[in-house]
Amino acid sequence: MAVDASGRIIGCGQVKPHRDGTLELASLAVLPDWRGKGVARAIIEHLTGQNPGRLYLMCRSPLEALYVKFGFQAIEFADMPPYFQQISRVAALYNRMAHETDHLSVMKRG
Repeated sequence: MAVDASGRIIGCGQVKPHRDGTLELASLAVLPDWRGKGVARAIIEHLTGQNPGRLYLMCRSPLEALYVKFGFQAIEFADMPPYFQQISRVAALYNRMAHETDHLSVMKRG
């Protein structure tokens, strides 16, 4: 959790363990008024510092550049653990049906 000077929660994130042992940087959210002020960076740095090994994440394709700064790289479907493959299949189906231009990106660090 990230909090402001008055103790109000302004952002959050987690490292989520999966049954197969993979770890996912997940649930990153920052209140709109605090975006662009380093809150997400601080959360990511804190969580990746606590989890220096291999981490995966999922994000909308326009957000890839943010995570590249922290050592994450987009990976191909064949390189994804099964959980991320399943989510990617569902997201691709949704994108086709909804004619979305963004896609779900799965990224890996380490």
